[in-house]
Amino acid sequence: MLVLVLGLILFLGIHSLRIVADGWRTRQIERIGMNRWKGIYSIFAIVGLVLIIWGFGMARQHPVLLYVPPLWLRHLNALLVLIAFFFLAAARVPNNHLKATFGHPQTLAVKIWSFGHLLATGMLHDVVLFLPFLIWSIALYAVSRARDQRAGTVYPPGTIKGDMLIAVIGLVLWALFAFWLHTWLIGVNPMS
Repeated sequence: MLVLVLGLILFLGIHSLRIVADGWRTRQIERIGMNRWKGIYSIFAIVGLVLIIWGFGMARQHPVLLYVPPLWLRHLNALLVLIAFFFLAAARVPNNHLKATFGHPQTLAVKIWSFGHLLATGMLHDVVLFLPFLIWSIALYAVSRARDQRAGTVYPPGTIKGDMLIAVIGLVLWALFAFWLHTWLIGVNPMS
């Protein structure tokens, strides 16, 4: 579990700089340049992600049951993850109503994904993984929306084309992940 926790601290820590030290982050970018900042940031994020994956795999070897969720929550989680994939697609597809309405759709995708998984899983290692992501995404979303409000940020209006594109991309990614990648990468078939 220690490796998982270290990975979470590193990964979520580097991703929390906009929450807790935005001014420091801005000064560092000005001092070393955006490309060097992105390089350093990426190294920390990749090392953190590798530790999370490795640590989660190790923690799954020693399962500790905290609660037994009802079966219907697994189905609800599948629906929530589909919605999360729509928000994930909305982060990259221009001119869609999700981004225009909510802003920061990738952060919302993480929030929905982690919340759904907390509902559907009851092992200690699941809670240790998903709860920090949920807390982080709630905090980041609140800070990001407040920053948008202070700056007067307005996102481009959504179009039907943008919405259709996020629906198709989100559905395809969800199907690939639900029916193949989740089992292959994580060893758990979410559709069984």
